[in-house]
Amino acid sequence: MIAKLPGANILQTREWAELKGKYGWEACPQVWRNERGEIFAAAMILSRRVRFPGMAGGWSVLYVPRGPLLDWTHPGHRQKVINTLEALARQRGVIFLKIDPEVPLGYGVPGTEGAVEVEAGAALRNELNERGWIFSKEQIQFRNTAVLDLLGDEADWLGRMKPKARYNLRLAQRKGVTVRLGGEDDFDLLYRMYAETAVRDGFVIRPLEYYRMVWNTFSRRGMCFPLIAEVSGEAVAGLVLFVFAGRAWYLYGMSRDLHREKMPNYLLQWEAMRLACAKGASSYDLWGAPDVFNESDSMWGVFRFKEGLGARVVRTLGAWDYTARPLSYRMYTQILPRVLEWMRRRGKARTRRDVGV
Repeated sequence: MIAKLPGANILQTREWAELKGKYGWEACPQVWRNERGEIFAAAMILSRRVRFPGMAGGWSVLYVPRGPLLDWTHPGHRQKVINTLEALARQRGVIFLKIDPEVPLGYGVPGTEGAVEVEAGAALRNELNERGWIFSKEQIQFRNTAVLDLLGDEADWLGRMKPKARYNLRLAQRKGVTVRLGGEDDFDLLYRMYAETAVRDGFVIRPLEYYRMVWNTFSRRGMCFPLIAEVSGEAVAGLVLFVFAGRAWYLYGMSRDLHREKMPNYLLQWEAMRLACAKGASSYDLWGAPDVFNESDSMWGVFRFKEGLGARVVRTLGAWDYTARPLSYRMYTQILPRVLEWMRRRGKARTRRDVGV
């Protein structure tokens, strides 16, 4: 149903809701129809109760990951959707409802040749401000991303790459790097590489059981494809490609220090592009770009890699919160950072144990 709506996203699927349901979230799907009964908008709304130590009862929150899905430039449709969401938040007594639709504010790195701003995105941002919505301090998904155009043939893809990326791709091919399609038997291997990557690069990941659930849920429905790069039969890097509604996403990537000089990640992404295209995708979202486009941003290095592949920056509206209970919301935003930091420390310690560091 949602595959034909503007901005159809893997995080708005029933499969994603099914997965999150195993981790404390309740799915509350919502659709909007026009006078002819045709669906013009949809939202997979996730609800959960958040409990903090020492606080009885907890708080309820609503979240629409990468949604709602609709033509945000249509004034009437936009008003109906926002009005419904605000009413739902009040009726349920939640402290806030968070949305993060893929509404572009601009394309390209600001201040560079070819960068453009999108007036419709800025207009929606102003409208949310006027209605009392708050730009969220908790940006669960990446606000900005980098997207590869898969239109044309492979010669077109190579032409959009930077010279250094083309050189590294050919180097990987010359140095004997190979890429194979993985399966469920490879999930433990992928997780071990992911844990090694997390320890090396200092980010937090979830336990193995979570990723096994993600990969099983989507791979069994033909929406998720693990790829593994090898040198002489030994795994050195991997990624998990998701495909839905003519789009592809690079949600999880992992690599080891072994054979990095052979540039396996370039060939890995090249094969992911080819597979995405074969599965009907016309674009490939590399999932994440900096908030600040200079070396001060922690994502700068990985962004330069994505940029080298020919990806174009998409700067979006980001996550916004409708505060149905403003006082509770202020308390929540004061407590949450401390809880998240505690969870990050625990997560990093667990991951180090997983890789034996």
